[in-house]
Amino acid sequence: MSYVVQSDSLSKRYGKVLAVDDLSFNIESGTITGFLGPNGAGKSTTLRMLLGLAKPTGGHATIFGEPYDQLETPALRVGAVLEATDFHPGRSGRDHLRMLTRAVGLPDTRVDEVLSLVELQSAAKRRVKGYSLGMRQRLGLAAALLGNPDLLVLDEPANGLDPEGVRWLRDFLRDFASGGRTVLVSSHVLAEVAQTVDQVLIINHGRLVTESTLDDLTARVGGVVRVRSPQLEQLAGALQREGIITTMSNDHALLAQGTTRERVGDVSFAAGVAIYELVTEGSTLEEIFLDLTSEDVPQ
Repeated sequence: MSYVVQSDSLSKRYGKVLAVDDLSFNIESGTITGFLGPNGAGKSTTLRMLLGLAKPTGGHATIFGEPYDQLETPALRVGAVLEATDFHPGRSGRDHLRMLTRAVGLPDTRVDEVLSLVELQSAAKRRVKGYSLGMRQRLGLAAALLGNPDLLVLDEPANGLDPEGVRWLRDFLRDFASGGRTVLVSSHVLAEVAQTVDQVLIINHGRLVTESTLDDLTARVGGVVRVRSPQLEQLAGALQREGIITTMSNDHALLAQGTTRERVGDVSFAAGVAIYELVTEGSTLEEIFLDLTSEDVPQ
């Protein structure tokens, strides 16, 4: 299988500080991956190494099978926003984008196209120094989209956006990925990430904590199986005989701990119990994140 992004034993040391420690992961095309970790976990350093802005101390990373700086036309394949402050304050938003299009040989018509994509047309002639943080985030995204890339790498793109802007960003990223393109997004807004991404990478102290699809992660970490049936007592007895702990919820459903829907379904079938509802209720991403990262956080 070919991956859009691959990190192989990536490490980065700054003096005595090991910012990224033997980090390996893969990202498939057509996915939105949430890159999560506490402040200082090494997320930004990892993204900088992916994009050739920092040299690894050990290991290597590739995008479309090549180091970023060896891609034939990187600006047309990868769009990135690592900071929402990399603008000349005296230039208008449109002029900032025009400068970038000419640097990579794109036509000026592309500027208005991306301004429309990020819904920033009305502010295009204003100087960037008058932009809010949310507007700067949109301008940075517009710059990343100039080359119509196959991969977006975004560091905290929801920072400064109001709730309407966050919802717009979520819909935009989903639409972007639906065409087979790929997004790697670093964020600390866990509730928003949970509504946007397909899979998560969680790191702490520069090390990989988990790499999983969001569905698998939320189902297996602290999750329960909720069952509705007209024969709850009979089902509870059958499950308990199989070593599955059950409790009754306030809304008269049976909650089976530490198991799967398939296992509960098999036990129910063998016991001749009818099932009206069978769903997995996983922990929230925030609960999982805190659980997976809290143990390693220095006191």
